Amino acid sequence: MTTNLTIGERVAWYRRRRGLSQEVLAGLVGRTVDWLSKAENGRIELDRLSVIKSLADALDVALGDLIAEPTLMDWTHDSGTSTVPALRSALMNYRQLTPLFGVPTEGEPPTLGELRRNVAEVWDAYQDSRYGLATRRLPLLLADALIAGQAYEGRDRERAYALTAMTYQGAAMVLTKLGEADLAWIAADRGLAAAQQSGDAVVTGSLFRSVAHCLLSTGRFDAAVQLVGDASDYLRPGLGAASPDFLSIYGTLFLTGSMAAAHSEDRGMVRSFLAEADQAARRLGRDANHMWTAFGPTNVAIHRVAAAGELGDLQVALELAPQVDTSNLPTERRARHNLEVARALSSHARIDEALAVVLEAESWAPEQVRNHYLARELVLSWVRNHRGRPGQPMAELAKRLRVV
Repeated sequence: MTTNLTIGERVAWYRRRRGLSQEVLAGLVGRTVDWLSKAENGRIELDRLSVIKSLADALDVALGDLIAEPTLMDWTHDSGTSTVPALRSALMNYRQLTPLFGVPTEGEPPTLGELRRNVAEVWDAYQDSRYGLATRRLPLLLADALIAGQAYEGRDRERAYALTAMTYQGAAMVLTKLGEADLAWIAADRGLAAAQQSGDAVVTGSLFRSVAHCLLSTGRFDAAVQLVGDASDYLRPGLGAASPDFLSIYGTLFLTGSMAAAHSEDRGMVRSFLAEADQAARRLGRDANHMWTAFGPTNVAIHRVAAAGELGDLQVALELAPQVDTSNLPTERRARHNLEVARALSSHARIDEALAVVLEAESWAPEQVRNHYLARELVLSWVRNHRGRPGQPMAELAKRLRVV
């Protein structure tokens, strides 16, 4: 479906395809007909995933169907002309998954040092919101990681499996950002299997976070909350002598859980998860980027804003947001926070300020802003509801996001 429809218009389109009246659909989601009519006509912004998911469930469609994911990935200097399809082929190459067919490993294994540097390059690209670069590098990196896992023995094999797990996780994180939820799930599942073979609790904890993100991206919010609880039980015995890497993975897991709980509208669990993350951040003592988590007090504060926004407490989000200085965090975190700030500003009809915040995020992370449903929905709603012709900055942004 084209990206120049609002979420409300997609709801109306699927409602008619299902042969449902507004009265029936409104009843299924516990809303009034007036509310649904305004949502379908763009007079109410559908910007909370919990609300969108309830509509998707009632219409028996995927969450991604209503938020128009995935979008076509642009060809850029970073990506070249080989993007998601090449990564899909790499993930679905069954010959690399099992020795049962007797297929020999092709090529010389990379050194562990070389593999580690290449994994770091992909993760750095992800945190810089350079998804084209990460997507281009991942197919070859996955092949090298699998060769290394087969070629090395003993402790080196365990290290190779740990790097393989982090490669799969990098793929899952990028694919989630691109709206490729099913492919991301495959990558996260494979990564968790490799992590378990590595025997590394930190890497395993990192993959738990990735699986939780995949559950979130498909609207399985309660399952993500449960996973965070189970994973924290698994990791908790290691807290006594926890390294900075361990603390960062542990705390970030709860940040993911806080968003899952917010999407489930479970305020008590949101508070509990954020408190656990805050405790880990205080113990870590400062903002850091161990295991590419960007974890620390500032990331906890970012999630407080995001959770408030998702719970509909937009005034709270607006009050908290100015207190958060993201200048020392990776680009991905800074841009994501800006989108939450823009949502809160937009809800208070402060459109010019919200537009400025989105434009700032786009200047840092154009690929991230273009691929995030919230940016597309906000900008499209501003254009649709603007009296007269929108100003040049708004119109040009809408054109770049392909929503008009």
